[in-house]
Amino acid sequence: MKILRTKNAVKSFCLNLQLNKITIGFVPTMGALHQGHLDLIKKAKDNTGSVIVSIFVNPTQFNNIEDFEQYPKSLHNDLELLENIGVAAVFIPENQEIYPDKPILKIDFGLLEQRLEGAFRPGHFNGVGIVVSKLLNIVKPDKAFFGEKDLQQVAVIKRLVMDLSFDVEIVVVPTVRDKDGLALSSRNLRLNPVERNKALTLFRMLSYAKSELFNGGAWLDILFHVKHEFSQISDVRLEYFELVHAEDMSKQDSFNKDIPLSICVAAYVGKVRLIDNIPVNH
Repeated sequence: MKILRTKNAVKSFCLNLQLNKITIGFVPTMGALHQGHLDLIKKAKDNTGSVIVSIFVNPTQFNNIEDFEQYPKSLHNDLELLENIGVAAVFIPENQEIYPDKPILKIDFGLLEQRLEGAFRPGHFNGVGIVVSKLLNIVKPDKAFFGEKDLQQVAVIKRLVMDLSFDVEIVVVPTVRDKDGLALSSRNLRLNPVERNKALTLFRMLSYAKSELFNGGAWLDILFHVKHEFSQISDVRLEYFELVHAEDMSKQDSFNKDIPLSICVAAYVGKVRLIDNIPVNH
């Protein structure tokens, strides 16, 4: 496994693959790898000839400096996992390598970035758009792999790729969950045992809402019950719980079999902000 630390090293490595007509799969991460990341990598290995993983905690997508500073880091363990799973290379740039100067470009995703995560994290998707653009330009993969857990991020990246004509296929991999249903996330490492148990409320309420919708329940009634349930749990604060169009994140108020629907949730458990979603009919 090659460890690459500069843009030029990555470009040289990838050029050699391209000259040998080897397809490139790319999995961008912020480290603190877990089984969800490994599933992305396995999917990439199954669908491309060579897989490159990046590890870079992108500062421009954090609107909370404390959240950025506390983001879990486990580089030694990450490299062991990547070596064992058999990736071709890992790109581990320093901040200066990605941002030699503070970017002044702003990417406006319109209504897509004003809903849900965008409403609660101003500037977040601008940061995501810039770093993903940079990484895709550096690696130039044939396919890039992203997890469905970050549903709105996936929608933003698909829009980015379409509008800017990036020559890459975006592959979305279903959310990986622990045995009790908790969506795997690097942020879970910051939960103590009591908080982790309370975090199960997110998936429990997602599952409840999906079941009720299928059984003809009215969304406003479902939402009232969900908000009540969250309000009964100490140290858990619900930010949003919404039924949305899975491609543009527009809010919906009823079940519609003709459009792809998902239910999305964000909540603080203690000081840790978690997000999750569940597909309804796709």
